[in-house]
Amino acid sequence: MENTFTVEASKESQLVASAMQTIMDEHQKLTANIKSEEIAALMPAINKAKCIFLMGAGRTGLMIKASAMRLMHLGYKVYVVGETTTPAINEGDLLIAGSGSGTTGGIVRAAETAKKVGASVVCFTTDASSPLATLADYTVTIPAAQKQERDEAISKQYAGSLFEQSLLLSFDALIQALWDVDGSTASELWKRHANME
Repeated sequence: MENTFTVEASKESQLVASAMQTIMDEHQKLTANIKSEEIAALMPAINKAKCIFLMGAGRTGLMIKASAMRLMHLGYKVYVVGETTTPAINEGDLLIAGSGSGTTGGIVRAAETAKKVGASVVCFTTDASSPLATLADYTVTIPAAQKQERDEAISKQYAGSLFEQSLLLSFDALIQALWDVDGSTASELWKRHANME
């Protein structure tokens, strides 16, 4: 006869496996509705930018920081907005902003500043008609639920999890495409990897 711990561990394993399947199924459905041409349109904008600034709040901000790191590995001059060493944005620069709702106050204000000085703006959002998207020169629409929505038909995950995960996946697809065009080897990129960890 199985002891109680074994039964509970087995049940917990099943819950984890079910959760993983739910998340994968949601991404399979969502990625089929992300327009690859919207992401591809960012490639020339990134390549012609003097400096690239990235910004997001909360968990979206963590995905943005991961994306900034990958752009740096490819050799772009990259800054994360809000860091103490981040300089002013100027004409010819590019701001890449992530906001599920497209209404996050600080991010919308940053986009307004970028536009005023002649920089271009990219936004990743769930709402193509949001204030941020209206300001943006390029918009990637990720058809996930906003964190305030509780629509389980879109996602069974809590808050903006599906958007945040999809932002990272979409940006990694962009990075992979940029790398394919660049033609650098993994060893060349590794030279830019942090060596004071």
